Amino acid sequence: MAAYTAAFSVSTTGKGTYEITREVEKIVAESGIASGTATIFVRHTSASLVIMENADPSARTDLEAFFDRLVPEDSDYFIHTCEGPDDMPSHIRMALTRTSEVVPIVQKRMVLGTWQGLFLFEHRRARHHRQIVVAVVGE
Repeated sequence: MAAYTAAFSVSTTGKGTYEITREVEKIVAESGIASGTATIFVRHTSASLVIMENADPSARTDLEAFFDRLVPEDSDYFIHTCEGPDDMPSHIRMALTRTSEVVPIVQKRMVLGTWQGLFLFEHRRARHHRQIVVAVVGE
């Protein structure tokens, strides 16, 4: 059993989804692992990861709009607002999604569906530099 770990950063321009599939594919290829799993992890509490449709951007636009309605920033019952009105909503959105995804590797490639891509889901309005760690394990 072999293991390989690498990290990269994603610069965001505010709320939205940012595709990271190619960066993760590159790390999987560098690992030399032919069969196993890749665990992708975001090291933040106000951003998350999703596997989402990557062919039609309107699917991601709808996802982002849904989360804006599900967890609005103007709720007067939030106490944790020291970094602004998007502070607590960003943490809730992260908790409702995931900070990690696990993808199988077969024949040295991630096994994603035809229209699936890996995305960083930024929940804050301001620009951020998000750290992504990829751990590849297998043979």
